[in-house]
Amino acid sequence: MGTSRFAILSVLSALVLHFSLTMSDPVHDSFLQCLSHLSAPSPPISGVFYTPTNSSYAYVLQSYIQNLRFMSSTTPKPSFIVASSHVSHVQATIICCKIHGLQLRIRSGGHDYDGLSYVSDVPFVILDMFNLREVSVDIENEWAWVQSGATMGELYYRIAVKSNLYGFPAGVCPTVGVGGHFSGGGYGNMMRKYGLSVDNVLDAQIVDANGRILDRESMGEDLFWAIRGGGGASFGVIVAWKIRLVPVPETVTVFRVERTLEQGAIDLLHQWQYVADKINEDLFIRVVILPVIRKDHKTIKAKFVSLFLGNSEKLLALMSESFPELGINGNNCIEMSWVESIVYWSNYVKGTPISVLLDRTPQSRKYLKKKSDYVQASISKADLKGILNTMMELQKPALTFNPYGGRMSEISESETPFPHRAGNIYKIQYSVTWKEESMEAADHNLNMIRRIYDYMTPYVSNSPRGSYLNYRDIDLGVNQNGNVSYEEASIWGTKYFKDNFDRLVQVKSRVDPDNFFRYEQSIPSVTNRNYVMADPIFSSLRTRRKLNHKFTERDVLYSKAEYWW
Repeated sequence: MGTSRFAILSVLSALVLHFSLTMSDPVHDSFLQCLSHLSAPSPPISGVFYTPTNSSYAYVLQSYIQNLRFMSSTTPKPSFIVASSHVSHVQATIICCKIHGLQLRIRSGGHDYDGLSYVSDVPFVILDMFNLREVSVDIENEWAWVQSGATMGELYYRIAVKSNLYGFPAGVCPTVGVGGHFSGGGYGNMMRKYGLSVDNVLDAQIVDANGRILDRESMGEDLFWAIRGGGGASFGVIVAWKIRLVPVPETVTVFRVERTLEQGAIDLLHQWQYVADKINEDLFIRVVILPVIRKDHKTIKAKFVSLFLGNSEKLLALMSESFPELGINGNNCIEMSWVESIVYWSNYVKGTPISVLLDRTPQSRKYLKKKSDYVQASISKADLKGILNTMMELQKPALTFNPYGGRMSEISESETPFPHRAGNIYKIQYSVTWKEESMEAADHNLNMIRRIYDYMTPYVSNSPRGSYLNYRDIDLGVNQNGNVSYEEASIWGTKYFKDNFDRLVQVKSRVDPDNFFRYEQSIPSVTNRNYVMADPIFSSLRTRRKLNHKFTERDVLYSKAEYWW
């Protein structure tokens, strides 16, 4: 009886504490009131607003943390999460974060490798986009609108439901969010045929730092250029994208073959460098290189994974002519539809239905770190041997070689912010994963990937040493709480964007002069203006442009004409 009474009292105490915390928190009440006043009444924003005292807070926060390094008890947590289900929720969250001096982090799928879309060292709010995931496909006109909270798998599935003769050039990980993937460039196994995702974006809908909803026409070509590969989170919240669908054959062919050192992996890797970027643009051959242990001795496994936009007969003829050393035969080839190839490349077992692409949960989550490089001159056999020996010594890091050439070499470096075009033979992704939770394990694995990255310095691009924005890497440098000089930011910025970095800074300085959208690797603004509300929403506020003016909810509450309806 006493135990039962104690349990009841404990529950009651917890409930009292929960309600008292919620009711007594003036920041919570003020922020929620601000959101409610500045968003559409239906659906109510209160239904997608989460605080640490909310029972669903931990679930919502952790559902889209894909790197376990950022799920520890010591990882900084957001003051609030707004899982917007209406564009007015996005607008209101931006303005209310301004009013309350909170930093904003924008998350679409949570695959940001260094956690910048959901972690900050200063008080912050996560604007989670997972509820905004509508996909509208128009086969007749060969385009689709897709909201940023949709995953790549959802996009591919919705296209396939309408037609198996269309696809879209983007990544093969189905749980990656569209918003982050597109805004960083978006590459996949059709890039040699059709370029990057951003090379096939026709329009976009963005909410800027003043809460305005803009499309391509109203945002202007400079901003439209910037968000296609320059990292959308530096310029606003991209709500939706209009994309060009690309034709795919009814039948495509895939293969996956492995070769160890003992089976001639070094010779094959060396020859691959002279073939992969020059072969027919319908063929994409990735190589994944892993240190493994076979029969109690260390070796290297090179896994060649391919997509060919055609049938197996044509593929075999092409391989026989261009890369006979790999020894591909009919038994290695599997014919399927293009959307089925996405399932295959995602490492699902043969026969898995395409509906698995609608699953937003990754097959597994791990502790991980990634880095990237670009190779512009073939690496000799002797140097390849040295690289592979170093990998066997370190045991952990894996290297993935992704070929360029084809359409990638035809597009100018300045066409979009993504500059890594002609002159690159292939891109390298460095990857290390682990399961142990300890800091010692993290330090050990981070040291391993940094060592192989350092070892590769003589063999990759330089001046600058290029990196891919979507393989986010804070080792390259960071802004201090988003406030940094142009000179400091250019250290990491030129690695991602090369000469395009200057134009990105110019666009940022014009559209977000107060640097509201900021994070550790956001594009800096070189102006010193404080918050300046712009047409058409805040026309009544133009007189409040004096330095250090702090806008309040009262300032904006009745200035919502054409705001969200």
